Amino acid sequence: MYYHINYQSPIGNMVVACDDEKEHIVGLWIEGQKYFLGSLSEEPILQEGIPVLRKAADWLDAYFAGKKPGIEELPLAPQGGAFRQEVWKILCEVPYGSVITYGEIARKMASRMGKETMSAQAAGGAVAHNPISVIIPCHRVVGTNRSLTGYAGGIDRKIKLLKHEGVDTSEFFVPKVTTAP
Repeated sequence: MYYHINYQSPIGNMVVACDDEKEHIVGLWIEGQKYFLGSLSEEPILQEGIPVLRKAADWLDAYFAGKKPGIEELPLAPQGGAFRQEVWKILCEVPYGSVITYGEIARKMASRMGKETMSAQAAGGAVAHNPISVIIPCHRVVGTNRSLTGYAGGIDRKIKLLKHEGVDTSEFFVPKVTTAP
């Protein structure tokens, strides 16, 4: 069983979900995004007043107010296999106002797994299935060629989040064909 609240943000309504023990954040999705509620095995129940969900809402309030709350402030428990978990850890290491490429993530994953190389597409698949959007900052991932591609929440939202964090987006471009909605 999962519980959720709705959170009105500058980039749209969000759904923040926690586990049945009401102790860990397991999801944060922007309504209409690709893979919406995708990591949950059942529909979450709307329930206000759960402390961990309130804590997540407070984190988002601070974030959208221009502060830089730490990811470690929240008890996160994204659901996914070991490979995805490791990619999401890498995302958590990308500081505010910075970006990382899919290729850089692949190189870090190869190193962590003791391999010579790793596919950027494999890393991209894990990034795309990040179930805790914004908090685990998948919007900070860009193409090696400086393209703004692959954000499940939509490219317009990705640009807004990057600008909100102080990234100069003028050095990036939106490809004519993208994997994002």
